[in-house]
Amino acid sequence: MKKIIAYDLGTGGNKASLYEPDGTFITSAFVKYPTYYPKPGFHEQKPDDWVDAVSESTKRLLDASGVSGKEIAAVALSGHSLGIVPLDRDGNLLRETVPIWSDSRADQQANAFFEKTDPALWYQQTGNGFPAPHYSIFKLMWYQENEPEMFGKIDQFTGTKDYVNFRLTGKIATDPSYASGSGVYDLVRGEYDEGLLRASGIDRRIFPEIVPSTEILGPLSREGAEKLGLTPSTLVVAGGVDNSCMALGAGSFLPGRLYASLGSSSWIALCGEKPALDDRTKPYVFAHVVPGMFVSALAIFSSGTTFNWILRHFCRDLEERASREGSNPFDLMVKEAAQSPPGAKGLIMNPSFAGGSSLDPTPLIRGAFLNLDLSHDRSDIIRAAMEGIAANMRIVLDEIRKLADTENRIVVVGGGAISSLWRQIYADLLNIGIDKTNIGQNAASLGAAALAARGLGFWNSFDPIDDLLKVEESLLPNRENREVYKKMFDQFYKTRDLLAQFSRFAANF
Repeated sequence: MKKIIAYDLGTGGNKASLYEPDGTFITSAFVKYPTYYPKPGFHEQKPDDWVDAVSESTKRLLDASGVSGKEIAAVALSGHSLGIVPLDRDGNLLRETVPIWSDSRADQQANAFFEKTDPALWYQQTGNGFPAPHYSIFKLMWYQENEPEMFGKIDQFTGTKDYVNFRLTGKIATDPSYASGSGVYDLVRGEYDEGLLRASGIDRRIFPEIVPSTEILGPLSREGAEKLGLTPSTLVVAGGVDNSCMALGAGSFLPGRLYASLGSSSWIALCGEKPALDDRTKPYVFAHVVPGMFVSALAIFSSGTTFNWILRHFCRDLEERASREGSNPFDLMVKEAAQSPPGAKGLIMNPSFAGGSSLDPTPLIRGAFLNLDLSHDRSDIIRAAMEGIAANMRIVLDEIRKLADTENRIVVVGGGAISSLWRQIYADLLNIGIDKTNIGQNAASLGAAALAARGLGFWNSFDPIDDLLKVEESLLPNRENREVYKKMFDQFYKTRDLLAQFSRFAANF
């Protein structure tokens, strides 16, 4: 029986996953690649590293599974967002490295754009709620201003997964989910906006054609087939941006459904028939890979990264022990945190170690431990960190619920979803049901696989996702813990203003 390969092209590397046509997961293989930081605000990767990682992970996948390349019906990619890959008329790369989603170099270009365009109207039209310099159009404007010779040679540009698709098929195209991060895409009309393009000064002709996420771009070229170890009859499906593929794989393809990604940064995303927009908090919105739907999300910038800071500075012995035992140091941290009671004996931690999001009083806000005394030990410090991250996510959920009707359950994915204790803390602090499913960290991969299955006609709708998602643990808020956390959250919320004031002062040092 023919099978599907789905690629999760992430910031740290590419994961290739093998699926049956019905969406049953078989196995996966991962290949990492580096990010380069040549200057402050410059975050770059090599597009050919993405292609090489897709190639190598495919070969490892086939070797590990014993599946022949002849058995692969189609491949589809989920790709990290806001990438800009410039190509000349012959399809050659014009830059060895390119800015990725987290690159913020284009601050001056964004400011110049907003001298011609009302930023509030721009946000309402595009749903682009990240800091503006991250979006594709401003990176293109940066190219035009700072590398005019290179810019003059651009025939077309692509995003991340679209560059891989081009190298595999020879066709340049994108899908609505990826195009919606361009900075010039009208969410409601579903197309590039001529007025925004004029304000940017960038010619529409270099933008890739927009096709449905399920569209078959074509079979693998001879070179593409050889690179992957597949056959030229293998089809390539357009795929989608990671946020939207992850939403689909987590079951958020119907209005009101929520999922939470708990990783280095964390967010809660809502599926809806309309974009959830708010000028104050600025949820960032992507067109869904599911036609007619949108994925609207709010995030905190530092969650897993803050927890990792706790590991490095407070738990070196646990890290060394985990290395000796071949275990996960974070599991040891959580086990120790379980020795501390809910509320961590009055210790509160704000996790904003990477600065504030649109939900905070100021982006200058930084993290802090509050109310430390001599009775506290390391278990309290670890538990306070877990609770502080969950408290920040409570603010995210509260704001999303102001914008739309939601279900009273969240499917959680990502590394932070592994711990049962942490999931219970989320349930208690967010006062909502928390579901852990068998999908785990494969949500983006499953979303891409579903696009391939739909595009090839294996599926008639996305409803099979619900059958594939098996709830392994469903947690409800604990009434006793809720009382503790209600008091704790009230204080956590109030202290943000104090920390914001101090952070403005400390920024001068």
